[in-house]
Amino acid sequence: MKHTQLPISREVSFWAHRHILWQTTLNDIKIRFAGSVLGKSWLLLYPVLMLGAYSLVYIYVFKIRFALFNSNEYVLFIFCGLIPFLGFSEAFGLGVSSVTGNSSLIRNTLFPIELIPAKAVLVSQCTQAAGMVLLLIALALFGKLTWWALLIVPIWFAQIMFMLGVIWVLSSLNVYFRDIQTMVPIIIMLLMMVSPIAYTPEMVPEGLRQFLRINPLYYFIVSYQEVLMLGRFPEHGSFWIVCIMGIAGFELGRRFFSTLKKVFADNV
Repeated sequence: MKHTQLPISREVSFWAHRHILWQTTLNDIKIRFAGSVLGKSWLLLYPVLMLGAYSLVYIYVFKIRFALFNSNEYVLFIFCGLIPFLGFSEAFGLGVSSVTGNSSLIRNTLFPIELIPAKAVLVSQCTQAAGMVLLLIALALFGKLTWWALLIVPIWFAQIMFMLGVIWVLSSLNVYFRDIQTMVPIIIMLLMMVSPIAYTPEMVPEGLRQFLRINPLYYFIVSYQEVLMLGRFPEHGSFWIVCIMGIAGFELGRRFFSTLKKVFADNV
């Protein structure tokens, strides 16, 4: 027997539903670490372990050296790119299957279903938030923290808006094409390889640099690295590009989700 979705208002105000979004996000965070021996300590351990793996490979295996950085500073440079990438990768991992994994909420006509992908994106930011605190402390200890670091606020906000738009689209499509959630680990691995986490665009052969700019994560990662590690306003318009991507991604994703959500209940 098919379930028919009752009419839902076209627009959902995040501010009006902020309490629901906040409480469901906190509940999902608690569930995420339930039964874990180390619990929320994984929020700090995960980025540190990933940083250790990256540093080991690039410093001791590939023996990458920067004229501007010593080994410790190079580790911080990697951390500046790795932290936002972890935020992206977890958002993909949790968000793509968020609609299909919450069929009971989809059939609950009183629950704003736009919030389902939204809370998945917010939960994914826990690791990035913990890692960012560690990074800022490390930057301060090494004398690399400048006032330009304040720009991480609008960059991060644009990142969340962009991710939410993308997850709205992908989680909607995943209702009809479940192969998308199967492809997520492959997509994350590919993005990790082509994102400038441990290298600068200048290290890439000139003929291949144009392909870096196809990757939307490129602009976010470079912006974080420049304001945090290099202590300057992002060059080549990266800051303004991430702002535009955030607004455009959010709006396009919202419209796409609003169009498809009317028939979700018949397909989840």
